[in-house]
Amino acid sequence: MGEIGPGLLVLLGVQRGDSAAEADRLLDKLLTYRVFDDESGRMNRSVLDTGGGLLLVSQFTLAAETRKGTRPGFSTAAAPVDAERWYDHVVSAARARVSTVATGRFGAQMQVELVNDGPVTFWLEVTPTPAES
Repeated sequence: MGEIGPGLLVLLGVQRGDSAAEADRLLDKLLTYRVFDDESGRMNRSVLDTGGGLLLVSQFTLAAETRKGTRPGFSTAAAPVDAERWYDHVVSAARARVSTVATGRFGAQMQVELVNDGPVTFWLEVTPTPAES
């Protein structure tokens, strides 16, 4: 069971065609995104600035197509073998840069608990560079 103290709970969804370069840019963004308060109470500090941890949980349902109908479609989600490869890539890269990295278990049914200091929730994504598209 993964557990951290202060830091970020990251629900990571992988879509078909995602690349290692996108995964690396997303991790850079996660680690440097300024969502923690500074001394003035402004969101001006990153998880790297605060020394917080990361809890990385795979979440394929984030790739769901929800614009049409009343049932989600998952045709845009990466195949499990690809999604697990990118999830493992992000976990390994994060562990090289952050002292506290915990994970869920890929593909497992999990009970995820969160104490949200906010509420502050963001959807982060990166776009492919022209060479990747």
